[in-house]
Amino acid sequence: MTDAHISDARARKNVAVLVAAQAFLGAQMPISFVLGGLSGQFLGPHPCLATLPISLIVFGSMMTAPVMANFMQTNGRRAGFILGAAGGALGGALSVIGLLQGSFALFLIGSFCTGIYMSAQGFYRFAATDTASEGFRPKAISYVMAGGLLSAIVGPQLVKLTGTLTDPVPFAGGYIAIVVLNLIGVFVFAFLDIPKPPKPEENSPAGRSRMELLKTPRIAVAMICAMVSYSLMNLVMTSTPLAVVGCGFTTNNAADIVSAHVLAMFVPSFFTGHLIARFGVERIIATGLIILGAAGLVALSGVELGHFYITLVLLGIGWNFGFIGGTAMLASAHSPEERGRVQGMNDFAVFGMVTIASLSSGLLMNCSGGSAQEGWTAVNIAMIPFLLLAGGALTWFALRERRIAA
Repeated sequence: MTDAHISDARARKNVAVLVAAQAFLGAQMPISFVLGGLSGQFLGPHPCLATLPISLIVFGSMMTAPVMANFMQTNGRRAGFILGAAGGALGGALSVIGLLQGSFALFLIGSFCTGIYMSAQGFYRFAATDTASEGFRPKAISYVMAGGLLSAIVGPQLVKLTGTLTDPVPFAGGYIAIVVLNLIGVFVFAFLDIPKPPKPEENSPAGRSRMELLKTPRIAVAMICAMVSYSLMNLVMTSTPLAVVGCGFTTNNAADIVSAHVLAMFVPSFFTGHLIARFGVERIIATGLIILGAAGLVALSGVELGHFYITLVLLGIGWNFGFIGGTAMLASAHSPEERGRVQGMNDFAVFGMVTIASLSSGLLMNCSGGSAQEGWTAVNIAMIPFLLLAGGALTWFALRERRIAA
């Protein structure tokens, strides 16, 4: 048996553990994104601050991503993922208390702590590659992302099941569910078999500096495409519950639409890795950007339930191709000793951009016009310059590679 087969046998076991973690612990993210803006609207002093809780989740993820990367580089993936689950449980508990006490400030602190979990979850896809051969890496990333399929079903259903749990205070039941998910899900990581990175010896290569890494075209373009794919998905998805309810539909309608969106985010993961292996990562990323643009066009064409469903489904598929493609592109562009540095830097940049997008989503939605429809239009028009940025960077890289090959 070859070394690649031995490595992939171990990698497949780790992928199974990470898929389970993505499925069960990941269910808290749809809950947070369905209820975050509505809770912010309920607690906040001004409608423009409605999506601030979601922004704080992403900001918390951005701020803790480099710390989490360094922690995992020193202490291993398992310890880092358990730390992330603890942060998620704490965030859920503080959010419950904030809602019960009517404290927007406490709710925001809970949202920031939830970002600790979101940061750790972002490393599931990288952990899938740690023990995988080069040929199996895109598939490993894709399979782990596919674990979100179950979370797409469980999360929104928990929103419905817990909707009246804490009446007359709305939404707190969903955050109680988040606490339970983290406390149960942490035991999944006992089965993870990824060795701690070896401590660098005195004469071992240190790898490139952060600035040298950023100057590497493949890394820079991968980061840009991942940033744009994730931030545009978040920009539109964050404002969706506000737009749906604002256009006369119900919270349950919003939960169903977000559920369809999250399904669309993860169902393609069953074959995204195979598509990357067959057609190349650049073509898959480009396809993702085109689909994101199509989502914006559908959103601008109307505000019936069908428009919301189609927009959010396209948004999920576009994110999947763009973000998984960017991750696969990044994973092939650094050495093992650069892993923590590259991954922490990447997620800091990605979630920094997503923080701006989620905060902008609330401002565009509630402060750019007199109606929910006008706000929804502003949100989707805001996608255009970022799609042009990512498309331009990817085109430049493809032409550059073609010149080098020639």
